[in-house]
Amino acid sequence: MSNTESFIEEVTEEVQRDRLFLLMRRYGWIAALLVVLVVGGAAYNEWQKARKIAAAEAVGNGVLAALEADDPSERVSALSGISADAESAAVLALLTAAESQIAEDLPTARTALESIVSDAILPEVYRDLATFKLVLLEGTESPVENRRAALESIATPGAPYRLLAEEQLAMIDVETGEIDAAIARLQSLMVDTEATAGLRRRASQLIVALGGSLAAS
Repeated sequence: MSNTESFIEEVTEEVQRDRLFLLMRRYGWIAALLVVLVVGGAAYNEWQKARKIAAAEAVGNGVLAALEADDPSERVSALSGISADAESAAVLALLTAAESQIAEDLPTARTALESIVSDAILPEVYRDLATFKLVLLEGTESPVENRRAALESIATPGAPYRLLAEEQLAMIDVETGEIDAAIARLQSLMVDTEATAGLRRRASQLIVALGGSLAAS
């Protein structure tokens, strides 16, 4: 390599270094800001996770302490005093409803379940479960049309409590004297691939009791 070529390369490298230094002076703060944002965002996410974990642990400890009370009314009172986010509050409401039923405080149980059913923000699994429990709680005190409508709303394909709702709809069919409809519904449950062994057993026993055939027509 000639001295001229070597000199040109050195000058070129020097110019490139100067340009890089100038770019760093002009825009280096952007890179630094990006680093701060990334590190700060990661720290914030970790803080949020730790906060959620701590909140969940606090709710769990509160529930355990509440359920240690001997009297169901005291358990209901303790559960109502626990602060929680929306989903944890839904679980607390379900527990409150269950304990209220044990304490024979049906109005409180009904209020707890209705608070879940009416909360459109909650996931479907909570609202459907509360709807199902509310139908069972009200029993024959609620008009047949209301119970049927509530159960049909959670008996849609893919719904988490579809099969249990179908079983209760069959019971309503029996209640209203629609025996053939009840048997047909129960026979469908018998062959449903998602039905549990316990559900199939209950369906078969009721079919036999109603004088029907275990084979779907």
